[in-house]
Amino acid sequence: MTAEEETFHDDWRATSTGRYLDGRIKSLILDLTAPRAGERLLDIGCGSGEHLGLFRRKGCDVTGIDPSSFLLDQASQRLRSRAELRIGPAEDLPFSDNEFDIVTLIHSLEFADDPGLAVAEAIRVCRGRVFIGVMNHYSLIGAQGRLVRLFHPPAGKNARFFHLASLSAMIRRQLPGVRIQWGSVIFLPWGWYDFATGLEERLPAMNNPFGAFFGLSFSVTFTFRTIQEIIREPVALATKNGRPMPGVVRELKKHRPSPDMDGGMNHGS
Repeated sequence: MTAEEETFHDDWRATSTGRYLDGRIKSLILDLTAPRAGERLLDIGCGSGEHLGLFRRKGCDVTGIDPSSFLLDQASQRLRSRAELRIGPAEDLPFSDNEFDIVTLIHSLEFADDPGLAVAEAIRVCRGRVFIGVMNHYSLIGAQGRLVRLFHPPAGKNARFFHLASLSAMIRRQLPGVRIQWGSVIFLPWGWYDFATGLEERLPAMNNPFGAFFGLSFSVTFTFRTIQEIIREPVALATKNGRPMPGVVRELKKHRPSPDMDGGMNHGS
């Protein structure tokens, strides 16, 4: 994304329609993530940091990762050093297992080289809940070709579109039987938002698949715990309040404990 494209999108959000639609999207994100002050959040494909700022205002300790150094510079300016920012792809996260309370992929899964691996990585680094927000090509705004005005895809990238069934299948390949909450917003034709916002708000958001922005969330129940340092001797790991200790980066997984150390590992619920 160029500086001109980023400026265009910021200018669009400054219009009355842009502010309204942006607010609808952010309300659904907050409803489905339910962030609490003090929680650690990772936004994968964080772009210029718009959603990092949203969660920062809710009291979260925020981290963002994106493959674009230009967008990370924008995020750094927006957040004023109140976020940890890393450069890298969604498919190879430089974070430990079970490290974050909330992990989000918002307007980023559509542009991932390997969406299935991106979802698997989001689950790996999460110890609480994952949120995925995508564009809905099959909405009225999508049919009008106006999704770019809402979400502004990165320059030079073609979006792939998902629906509930394909997203659910991708998630359940990693977490069979997991309960998924979902909903969408922005149901009306583009030109109606100058006069029909009341109608928009009377339509239910949860379990409604027809909005231009589609979001879903699910809980991650970890079944193992890794530790930050490679240990030479067996050591028991004490649990505090049932929360996992941060794990090692994936490269350290090759240092698996011997069977006689299994008693020191936590097989949580």
